[in-house]
This record gives sequence, C-alpha cells and structure tokens, in this order.
Amino acid sequence: MPQSIYIFNPKTLSFEKKKFSWKDIVKRVLWFLATALAFSVVIVWMSFYLIDSPKELMLRQENEQLKRNLQQLNAKYDQLATVAIDMQERDDKIYRAIFESNPLPLSERYPFLSRNSHHEGVNSPDAITLLEEIQHKADRLTVSLAAQSRSFDTITTLIGKKKEMLQSIPAIRPMPNCYEISSGFGYRYHPIVKILRPHTGIDISAAKGTPVYATADGVVSRETPGGGYGNVIVINHGYSYKTLYAHLSKKAVKPGQKVTRGQVIGYVGNTGLATGPHLHYEVFKDGVRVNPVHYFFQDITPEEYDAILKSSQRVNQALS
Repeated sequence: MPQSIYIFNPKTLSFEKKKFSWKDIVKRVLWFLATALAFSVVIVWMSFYLIDSPKELMLRQENEQLKRNLQQLNAKYDQLATVAIDMQERDDKIYRAIFESNPLPLSERYPFLSRNSHHEGVNSPDAITLLEEIQHKADRLTVSLAAQSRSFDTITTLIGKKKEMLQSIPAIRPMPNCYEISSGFGYRYHPIVKILRPHTGIDISAAKGTPVYATADGVVSRETPGGGYGNVIVINHGYSYKTLYAHLSKKAVKPGQKVTRGQVIGYVGNTGLATGPHLHYEVFKDGVRVNPVHYFFQDITPEEYDAILKSSQRVNQALS
C-alpha cells in the first residue's frame, strides 16, 4: 500500500495530506527515467573506456609486444644498412679504384622507391609510421645489395686481368690471429695529451715478439719516418700502395730487400712512443693514409671481418 505524503501548512499550523495531480505524477516518472538513463550512460561509458575486458587486456599486451618486435626489427635493418654502407665504401674506394673503374652512381645504388605501402587493419599511427619506415629501409637495402652484387660481378671479371697488381695490394692482416682492433683509424684519444687527435692507422695489441707479416709483395723502403714510431718498417708495394709497421722490437728484413705477402718482416714491441706492446699499422694509397681495415679481405671470414670492423669503430684511446 503506497504511503501518503504530508506537508506542513504554516497558515493552519497543521500537517495536511498532499494531493498529487496527474501532471505531478508524470513529472516524477519522467525525472526517475531521466536519472536512470543518465546513470546507465555513465556505467556504459566507464565499462567501455575506463575498464578493460580480459580480451582487451590481452590485445593491448599483444600490440605492445608487436611494437617492441617492430622496433627490434628496425634496429636490425639499421645494422644491415651499416654493413651495406661499408661494402659500398670498400667497393668505391678500393675495389673499383684498383681496377680504375668508376664507382656506381648514386642513382643506380638508390633509385626512387615509392612509399605507397598499405597497412590495412593497423589503426595505431605509431605502428603505421614504424612499418612504413621498415618497409622503406628494406626496399633500399634490397635494391642496394642487388646493385652491389652486380658491381662485384664486374670486379670478378676484372680480377683475372690484373693478378700481378693484386699481389701488390695489402690484402691480409699484418699479424696472425688478429680478430680485434685495439684502436681504429680516425679520431682517437691521444695516450699522452688525452685529447682527440687523428689516428693515422690501427693499433693491434699483441705479446712482445709476436711475428709481423708483410701484407703484400713489395720492397723494403729506406725511409726512416719519425713521429715516435720507434723501430719501423715501410714497404713500397708499387701501384701507388705503401704500408708502415711501427713500434717493432726487432726487424727481420733490410732496406732494399724484396718481400712477399705473408713473409715475416719483424716482431711486435713497444719502441718509440708506445704505452705497451702492440703493432701500429698504416696503409697509404696515392700518398694518402686510408683505413687499413677496409683492406682485410683475403685471409678473413665475414664473421671475423664484422668483429674487426666493430672494434675499429670504437672511439677510445690509441696505444701510440
């Protein structure tokens, strides 16, 4: 039974039973429905936007994992691109220079590549941007490696014509079991003054007395370069190539003597301005010092070269 509602009448100073009209009843019903509807909207909004269902949580975790995987893949493409760039530098500055062949034009290495990739079903702007970046890098790398492969095919044809010249190229490592460079070519910290200065060769740490090999056929020069090299040997290889081996403890060849690639010419030491026993090795092409690491291609595996390349790129303190 519905309860009656009483209100106080100040005129009669008594409580009187309130009478509701149909209009009042309709208003109260509409107010109740409006309140219920507003409450329902709030509940639905919270359910959709503030509280994730188990399936939504799982999808969110999967999306985050996919994004991390894409970022890792992007980093791997960057590493591959670094290797490809090094191959191109060796091709342009060494291989093609050896055979007096013009480098590949940039238009052939990097032709125009469209970026009209479609990623249907991907709604995240960050994910789409990352996917497009990876796709673009993959396209450039694919085309670049294809052009590089054709370039190496051309060089292979030229090799047969210039075997004698190849014997004069410093193409092997100057020390046995050389798998890492202590200090690479380029700007490195000077061991004495502790500031960045041009390092004109590479330093290879080794025990005193370790044999040092001639890296190509040539004639031992009568040059006696200063600059704190200590016991030093310079070999003229002809065809505009020359190599230098510094800080030796002992020499095994004399000026004017002919040497062949792989012949022992001296032994590791720490003579001159050296902070410890090591070999300082330089390569000259047309009278200009170049990065010796780019010439390690005859007695080395791809894995060994990759390790040497990475170690030579560290900006650290030189040993001399």
